[in-house]
Amino acid sequence: MNKPTYVPDYQAIVEVLNKYNEGCKQAKSSIMKPAFSEQATMFSVDGDGELTGGPIQNLFDGIDSTFRPSPEAQGVIVKVDIVGTAASARIDTNDVSGFCFTDFFNLLKVHGKWTVVSKIFHTHVAP
Repeated sequence: MNKPTYVPDYQAIVEVLNKYNEGCKQAKSSIMKPAFSEQATMFSVDGDGELTGGPIQNLFDGIDSTFRPSPEAQGVIVKVDIVGTAASARIDTNDVSGFCFTDFFNLLKVHGKWTVVSKIFHTHVAP
Protein backbone atom coordinates (compact mmCIF):
# COMPACT_ATOMS: atom_id res chain seq x y z
CA MET A 1 0.00 0.00 0.00
CA ASN A 2 1.27 3.49 -0.75
CA LYS A 3 2.30 5.56 2.22
CA PRO A 4 -0.53 8.01 2.93
CA THR A 5 0.06 11.69 2.33
CA TYR A 6 -2.11 12.73 5.28
CA VAL A 7 -1.10 10.37 8.10
CA PRO A 8 -3.44 11.75 10.83
CA ASP A 9 -6.36 11.79 8.37
CA TYR A 10 -5.52 8.28 7.20
CA GLN A 11 -5.57 7.02 10.79
CA ALA A 12 -8.89 8.78 11.48
CA ILE A 13 -10.45 7.24 8.35
CA VAL A 14 -9.24 3.78 9.35
CA GLU A 15 -10.93 4.26 12.74
CA VAL A 16 -14.21 5.18 11.00
CA LEU A 17 -13.99 2.20 8.65
CA ASN A 18 -13.18 -0.14 11.53
CA LYS A 19 -16.53 0.83 13.11
CA TYR A 20 -18.18 -0.46 9.94
CA ASN A 21 -16.08 -3.64 9.99
CA GLU A 22 -16.82 -4.34 13.64
CA GLY A 23 -20.54 -3.70 13.16
CA CYS A 24 -20.59 -6.19 10.26
CA LYS A 25 -18.68 -8.79 12.20
CA GLN A 26 -21.00 -8.51 15.21
CA ALA A 27 -24.16 -7.89 13.12
CA LYS A 28 -24.95 -4.75 15.14
CA SER A 29 -25.83 -1.52 13.38
CA SER A 30 -25.40 0.41 16.63
CA ILE A 31 -21.64 -0.15 16.33
CA MET A 32 -21.41 1.08 12.74
CA LYS A 33 -23.91 3.97 12.79
CA PRO A 34 -21.40 6.52 14.14
CA ALA A 35 -19.31 6.01 10.98
CA PHE A 36 -22.09 7.29 8.70
CA SER A 37 -23.70 10.65 8.04
CA GLU A 38 -27.45 10.64 8.67
CA GLN A 39 -27.84 11.63 4.99
CA ALA A 40 -25.59 8.80 3.73
CA THR A 41 -26.73 6.55 0.89
CA MET A 42 -26.03 2.99 -0.16
CA PHE A 43 -26.26 1.60 -3.70
CA SER A 44 -25.51 -1.50 -5.76
CA VAL A 45 -26.51 -3.04 -9.07
CA ASP A 46 -28.81 -6.05 -8.85
CA GLY A 47 -28.70 -9.22 -10.96
CA ASP A 48 -30.82 -7.56 -13.66
CA GLY A 49 -28.36 -4.67 -14.00
CA GLU A 50 -30.68 -2.24 -12.20
CA LEU A 51 -29.52 0.34 -9.66
CA THR A 52 -30.86 -0.42 -6.19
CA GLY A 53 -30.42 1.29 -2.86
CA GLY A 54 -31.26 4.47 -1.06
CA PRO A 55 -30.90 5.76 2.50
CA ILE A 56 -28.21 4.16 4.65
CA GLN A 57 -30.94 3.14 7.12
CA ASN A 58 -31.59 0.22 4.75
CA LEU A 59 -28.12 -1.11 5.62
CA PHE A 60 -28.76 -0.79 9.34
CA ASP A 61 -32.10 -2.59 9.04
CA GLY A 62 -30.45 -5.43 7.09
CA ILE A 63 -27.54 -5.74 9.53
CA ASP A 64 -29.88 -6.08 12.49
CA SER A 65 -32.34 -8.48 10.86
CA THR A 66 -30.53 -10.76 8.40
CA PHE A 67 -26.72 -10.56 8.75
CA ARG A 68 -25.22 -13.64 10.35
CA PRO A 69 -21.43 -13.51 10.01
CA SER A 70 -19.35 -16.62 10.48
CA PRO A 71 -16.86 -16.50 13.37
CA GLU A 72 -14.10 -16.31 10.75
CA ALA A 73 -15.60 -13.27 8.98
CA GLN A 74 -13.08 -10.54 8.32
CA GLY A 75 -13.17 -7.10 6.75
CA VAL A 76 -9.93 -5.73 5.32
CA ILE A 77 -9.33 -2.12 4.35
CA VAL A 78 -7.74 -2.50 0.94
CA LYS A 79 -7.19 1.12 -0.05
CA VAL A 80 -7.71 4.67 1.18
CA ASP A 81 -7.26 7.75 -1.03
CA ILE A 82 -7.37 11.22 0.51
CA VAL A 83 -7.57 14.59 -1.23
CA GLY A 84 -8.12 17.50 1.15
CA THR A 85 -11.44 16.97 2.90
CA ALA A 86 -12.61 14.14 0.61
CA ALA A 87 -11.61 10.49 0.68
CA SER A 88 -12.51 7.18 -0.86
CA ALA A 89 -11.88 3.72 0.51
CA ARG A 90 -12.37 0.06 -0.34
CA ILE A 91 -13.09 -2.76 2.10
CA ASP A 92 -13.26 -6.45 1.20
CA THR A 93 -15.31 -8.57 3.60
CA ASN A 94 -15.57 -12.35 3.57
CA ASP A 95 -18.24 -14.79 4.71
CA VAL A 96 -21.01 -12.64 6.14
CA SER A 97 -24.29 -14.56 5.94
CA GLY A 98 -22.75 -16.70 3.18
CA PHE A 99 -21.69 -13.72 1.07
CA CYS A 100 -18.55 -11.73 0.40
CA PHE A 101 -18.67 -7.99 -0.15
CA THR A 102 -16.53 -5.40 -1.85
CA ASP A 103 -17.54 -2.03 -0.44
CA PHE A 104 -16.55 1.35 -1.82
CA PHE A 105 -16.94 4.29 0.56
CA ASN A 106 -16.91 8.03 -0.03
CA LEU A 107 -16.05 10.10 3.02
CA LEU A 108 -16.00 13.80 3.81
CA LYS A 109 -14.30 15.65 6.63
CA VAL A 110 -16.90 17.92 8.17
CA HIS A 111 -16.10 20.06 11.23
CA GLY A 112 -12.85 18.11 11.61
CA LYS A 113 -14.50 14.67 11.64
CA TRP A 114 -14.45 12.05 8.87
CA THR A 115 -17.81 10.52 8.03
CA VAL A 116 -19.09 8.13 5.36
CA VAL A 117 -21.50 9.86 2.97
CA SER A 118 -22.02 7.00 0.51
CA LYS A 119 -21.41 3.29 0.18
CA ILE A 120 -21.47 1.32 -3.07
CA PHE A 121 -21.21 -2.43 -2.77
CA HIS A 122 -20.80 -5.56 -4.80
CA THR A 123 -21.93 -8.88 -3.33
CA HIS A 124 -20.81 -12.35 -4.33
CA VAL A 125 -21.34 -15.81 -2.87
CA ALA A 126 -18.73 -16.89 -0.34
CA PRO A 127 -16.50 -19.75 -1.48
